[in-house]
Amino acid sequence: MRVLALLSGGKDSVCAVETARQSGWDVVGALALRPAADDAWMFHTPNLGVVRGIAQCLDLPLAEVPVRQGADLELDDLEVALLKARDSLRLDGIVSGALASEYQKTRVDAIGHRLGIKTFAPLWHKEPVEYVRSLVSGGWQIHFSRCAAEGVPNSWAGQALDLPKIEAMRTHHARPHVAGEGGEYETLVTWAPGWRRRIVVDKARIEATSGRATWVVESWHLQGAAGASAPHSQSQP
Repeated sequence: MRVLALLSGGKDSVCAVETARQSGWDVVGALALRPAADDAWMFHTPNLGVVRGIAQCLDLPLAEVPVRQGADLELDDLEVALLKARDSLRLDGIVSGALASEYQKTRVDAIGHRLGIKTFAPLWHKEPVEYVRSLVSGGWQIHFSRCAAEGVPNSWAGQALDLPKIEAMRTHHARPHVAGEGGEYETLVTWAPGWRRRIVVDKARIEATSGRATWVVESWHLQGAAGASAPHSQSQP
C-alpha cells in the first residue's frame, strides 16, 4: 500500500505516519500545505517552516504546496496537489492525522473518492486522554506551538506537553479537548522514538493576544547521528 502523508509537524500528523508504518504501509512521501492566512479552515499554520526538518527526521521526501485563502479554495488546492502526487508517486492512498474532526476527515475522504484513492485516518476516534498520555509516556518531545482556548493557558506556548498539563486540561471546568482537536492548541514535534535526529530550536519568540499565544520558531537545526545541520530559519524555502 503506497500512501502519502499529510504532514503539519504537529503530534497527530507525525503519529499518523508512524502508525501507518507500523501497519505495514509504504509511506512514500509527505505533503505540507502552506495556507495563505493564519486562520485556515482545514490546515495547521504555526511553524510550518520546521516541517522540512521533521520530514528529514521521518526519512520522507517532502512536497510543500501553497493554498489560497477561503474554505473552498483550500480544498481545491489540496485536491490539485493530491492529483499530482497520485500520478507521480503511483499512490494507493492518503494518510491524515484526523482524530475527531468530522470537518477535516469528511473533506479528505471526498477528495480521495473523486481521485480514486483510499483515505486513512489511523488515529480516528482514539480516546484523547489516553492517546496523548501514550505519546508523552512514550518519550515523544512535543511543544505547544499555539494555545487558543480556556484551559490551555497562553503561558504554555513553547512549553513541553507533559502529564501534568494533560491532567490540568482533563480536569479544567471548560473541558478543552485534551488532544486539541477542536483548535484548543497546536503542537510541534521535536523528537519521537526511533528518530536518529532531533529538531533543536535555536531562537523563538511568543506572539500573544488576549485570546491566544503562538510560539514562533525563528531558527532551528537538526542534531543527531549524522551531526548537526546548518541553522534554518522559518522563511527559508
